[in-house]
Amino acid sequence: MELVELNNLKDALVGIPGVTGLSTEQRKRLTIAVELVANPSIIFMDEPTSGLDARAAAIVMRTVRNTVNTGRTVACTIHQPSIEIFESFDELLLLKRGGLVIYSGPLGQSSEKLITYFEAIPGVQKMTDEGNPAVWMLEATSLATEGRLETNFADIYKKSTLHQRNMALVRELSKPKPGTCDLYFRTQYAQSGYSQFKICVWKYRCIYWRSPDYNLSRLVMTLVTALLLGSIFWKIGQRRGNSQDLMSVIGAMFLAVVFIGFSNCSTVQPLIATERAVFYRENSAGMYSALPYALSQVVIEIPYVLCQAVYYTLIVYYMMSFQWTALKFLWFFLISFISFLYFTYYGMMSVAVSPSLQVAGICSASIFFLLELFSGFFIPKLELPVWWVWFYWINPLSWTLYGLIVTQYNDVYDLLKVPGQEDQQIREYVMNHFGYNDDYKGIMAVVLVGFAVFFVFVYTLCIRYWSFQRR
Repeated sequence: MELVELNNLKDALVGIPGVTGLSTEQRKRLTIAVELVANPSIIFMDEPTSGLDARAAAIVMRTVRNTVNTGRTVACTIHQPSIEIFESFDELLLLKRGGLVIYSGPLGQSSEKLITYFEAIPGVQKMTDEGNPAVWMLEATSLATEGRLETNFADIYKKSTLHQRNMALVRELSKPKPGTCDLYFRTQYAQSGYSQFKICVWKYRCIYWRSPDYNLSRLVMTLVTALLLGSIFWKIGQRRGNSQDLMSVIGAMFLAVVFIGFSNCSTVQPLIATERAVFYRENSAGMYSALPYALSQVVIEIPYVLCQAVYYTLIVYYMMSFQWTALKFLWFFLISFISFLYFTYYGMMSVAVSPSLQVAGICSASIFFLLELFSGFFIPKLELPVWWVWFYWINPLSWTLYGLIVTQYNDVYDLLKVPGQEDQQIREYVMNHFGYNDDYKGIMAVVLVGFAVFFVFVYTLCIRYWSFQRR
């Protein structure tokens, strides 16, 4: 922190570029600091001063110079630097179009060695006292100058004593010292997969705790939604004298779960999209692999969704006045919790398979419409065309609806008035109307967990093998 002059910002949040947190110049210094943690002997930087004003660029280059003074080698690409920035470098590798070297050597005090080299070439314009060595160098070696002088600076360099000294140095350093052996690493990463997973969990625990715009808003939204739905459908669970009332109860129960589920899907997407960009950078640097990263995000969601499900189901279940038996409430809680969880993982998966957050939002909303349409609530399973029944069985919402209805009404034998038909027991009516069999409750729970696992699997697979990074 002291080396990159960030001590005064040690407690600051990095934030989102251009929106909150650190400035562009501070972010560049932070990036340098992150690389220094691994104590590398050489650091490569690609245009560290691009997009910065003169003052910010000077601060970044001072940080680079501090890094060099610790004995590390820093190689930078840089375009049209100022005099101060240019002369902060010790050596220069100058390339022309086509990747041909036209100078590779020390700059010297006030770039005197560079200037002496090019001024010794016949026809090259001398540099003025007040000129910028970097600008003069680019003009003196341009294609126009080569055409005017009818020469090739790359050929001149190859015939120079500077090139000969460099090649001699390369040959000398290419020979290993006696008793040394080649570097060999048994694994790609410095830590085991389990250690990577623990560190990633710790990292995302901190990130989630420091992301009130995601977690606090999610929890507040859940509370507001619970109170709103509870007040709209106040004591609706007691109204089941006829089939229309019963369908209203089932609709309220289904809406209560699906509404928060899709809200979870939407709110998790911006966070995952932001963290995916961080993952691309850190994974490329060899910090950790895709599997620990993905699993840590999956695991860190569980306590938050669990907390969300606990108080949401308590409020909704009480205000809507469903049957207060321990078993029925536990089933309602379990189905709600797993549904909230698989919706969250569905949102994560939709980001992983999409090139951008916008595409993920559009695709997930479109697919959600189909899931809701074929859930069995609007069109019961028995009324679906035979060529669409397969979609019903692979639809997580249809299993959620099945679980909610069967666990609440499979043992209710009160009579229900059905228009145009004889009175029926509630259990008999819901089983016949929706085409359900109450023997599948255990299977239902396993299937819901299976959907969550499937979304996690696809998310992990896409993060591992499918990259949308454009670099």
